[in-house]
Amino acid sequence: MADVIDINALRQSIMDEIAELDRLRRQAHESRALVAFDQQSVGRLSRMDAMQQQAMHIANDARRQQRHMALLAALKRMDAGDFGYCHHCDEEIGAGRLAIDPAVTLCVHCTQ
Repeated sequence: MADVIDINALRQSIMDEIAELDRLRRQAHESRALVAFDQQSVGRLSRMDAMQQQAMHIANDARRQQRHMALLAALKRMDAGDFGYCHHCDEEIGAGRLAIDPAVTLCVHCTQ
C-alpha cells in the first residue's frame, strides 16, 4: 500500500470497539424489555414515553449490531489478506480513511 497501515493497531482498535459494543449491548438489555401495561402505576403519557424510549433503545441496538457485523467482516478481510482494498474498484483504501473507520469497504472515489 502507498500509505503505511499498521494492521496490528487497526486490529486492536476493532477488537476494542467490539468489546465496547458488547458492553453497551449488555448494559442496554433491560431498556429493550417490554413496557408493562399497568394503568394503576403508570399513566398513559408515561407509558407512551416509556414506549418511545424503548423504541429508541431498540433502534440503537440495531445500529450497534450492524456496526458489530461490519467490524467482524473487517477482521475476516484482515485474515484473508483482502483488508484495505475497495470492494468496488479493487484499489487501495487510504491509510487515513482506514484509521478513521477500519470497517470501511470503499475508497473515497467510489463513495462519491
